[in-house]
Amino acid sequence: MNNIGLLARIEAKPEYADSVARMLTEAVRLAEEEKRTVTWFAFREDTTTFGVFDTFENDEDRTAHLRGRIAAALMGAADTMLASAPDIRPVDLLAVKLP
Repeated sequence: MNNIGLLARIEAKPEYADSVARMLTEAVRLAEEEKRTVTWFAFREDTTTFGVFDTFENDEDRTAHLRGRIAAALMGAADTMLASAPDIRPVDLLAVKLP
């Protein structure tokens, strides 16, 4: 079971909300290239609040993801498009249901 994850909360500046949504939508291509990322989800909570949830086999894979292209793109957008720095938290999954 892949029981290591990351949960990121992203708050966009109102005038950049559509740009952040587009960036996250397009980031799935980068996630697909990451062989160490088991699952990757980008979501929208409301007009300006977004999130990403992903899972990994181990801590090494999670750390590699944090040093990857998606994290770099997100941090690159932080000063311009985000209301605050992304809130990225490691999580340990207790239970999982997948198809």
